[in-house]
Amino acid sequence: MNYLIIGGVAGGATVAARLRRMDEKANIVLFERGKYVSYANCGLPYYIGDTINNREKLFVQTVKGFTDRFRIDIRTEQEVTAIRPDKKEVEVKNLSTGEIYTETYDKLVLSPGAEPLRPGIEGIGSKKIFTLRNVPDTDTIKNYINIEKPKRAIVVGGGFIGLEMAENLHDLGIQVDVVEMANQVMAPLDFSMAAIVHQQLTDKGVGLHLEDGVSRFEEKDGGVTVHLRSGKQIATDMVLLSIGVRPETKLAKEAGLAIGERGGIAVNDYMQTSDADIYALGDATEVKNLVTGQPSLIPLAGPANKQGRIVADNIIFGNKKKYAGSIGTSIAKVFDLTVAATGANAKLLQRNNIPYTSSYTHGASNAGYYPGAVPMSIKILFDPENGKLLGAQIVGFNGVDKRIEMLEQVIQRGGTIYDLTELEHAYAPPYSSAKDPVNMAGFVAENILKGKSQIIQWRELAELPADTIRIDVRTRDEHKLGSIPGFINIPVDELREHLDELPKDKLIIVSCAVGLRGYLAYRILVQNGFKNVRNL
Repeated sequence: MNYLIIGGVAGGATVAARLRRMDEKANIVLFERGKYVSYANCGLPYYIGDTINNREKLFVQTVKGFTDRFRIDIRTEQEVTAIRPDKKEVEVKNLSTGEIYTETYDKLVLSPGAEPLRPGIEGIGSKKIFTLRNVPDTDTIKNYINIEKPKRAIVVGGGFIGLEMAENLHDLGIQVDVVEMANQVMAPLDFSMAAIVHQQLTDKGVGLHLEDGVSRFEEKDGGVTVHLRSGKQIATDMVLLSIGVRPETKLAKEAGLAIGERGGIAVNDYMQTSDADIYALGDATEVKNLVTGQPSLIPLAGPANKQGRIVADNIIFGNKKKYAGSIGTSIAKVFDLTVAATGANAKLLQRNNIPYTSSYTHGASNAGYYPGAVPMSIKILFDPENGKLLGAQIVGFNGVDKRIEMLEQVIQRGGTIYDLTELEHAYAPPYSSAKDPVNMAGFVAENILKGKSQIIQWRELAELPADTIRIDVRTRDEHKLGSIPGFINIPVDELREHLDELPKDKLIIVSCAVGLRGYLAYRILVQNGFKNVRNL
């Protein structure tokens, strides 16, 4: 059998290796237009920032190593320029020699990935403006920093890669500004959770320019002046564009393969395209979002590698393995913070008209009495009728990865907030509390659904009637350090002594630091005849 694979990074390399493990006699050819295959794409920002100081560690496998072990015909710097499904052949250009030739296939695999967006903004062709997709891009940025020694850098785009680059440039002693057109960084988060990240960036001295975009770039005084739509101008020594990616579908379109509604290559459950002999995987494809049930673009390394294994098995054994879909679990380090998300956020649920309720809990990474306990903010989104868990976001320090994976498992199997209350976690004081933060998120959500606590969200405060009674139930010392305007201070431990001073015909809002004392105050009030109470 003759198997051709286009693209040799995460997905393509996985397919090639597994095909060989399943079929020792097959002829397997992997085309990669770049110089390298099977490298750690996600590690590139950390090499630029010297966290990874050995360039060779970026390579999971070299061409020689891959060839020696798997006897795969790897052709780097050779670009497939056309697919002809009717002839079951591809046209290839050798980028070193200019030679053009064809190869035939029995099965073809597309793993072209996604390319960084580079819009037609005036001045974008400057050699001081970079994108980061592959090892050559990394080398270019690294060499520029080493030779030019920039003092300032602007990252355009506040997504995961943009913030990872902001941190790594900052670690090199470069003053960094982040420009983001949306009102928040990190799109998988909701604004309320992204606000914690905004505070971290500001605390680290990163300039944050939200709800502003680039109108043009201008080379000036040996650097680049970035002109923003607001009229603001920022002088810098280098610019990194990180405004998103789009699936590479040119080959697929020209070959007549079906393109999905989100702009990626359409595939079925077996990762098979509209042509039965062509499979596709990775960032270029559309897959089902397991929460919304809709086609989605989910450009993440984990799903791409799993798809690669499924594609190889389906090619060898026939279409028997299905790729169910993805919920887009992601995580990133942003300076001292760890930021993670899984499932759907509020924006996605609203776009798909899916009803939801959300809750916020603020636990600690480990038992409070054990040294090193640090805050962990968790937001979960769930169905207001049956409690089905729809999404989760965590911003914290230690242990965020463990908790997001606990939540991800519940979402993936269609579980509910009641499952969170029953999750059995590994407990010891250095790692958790007897009631883990994930359990606590479930308890709070259960209280909401069962009517044990009526809540109000922060966005609703501005719409409250003027005669609303607003009570801050923290201690007096906490209140002195700062409070929400309009909230009077009655510590929860003293609340029972002040019940006769509170009107029972007015809406009462209770607030504390993280919600627990507010819940206790709520329970005290409703059990003493107050009917219209909300916990913020």
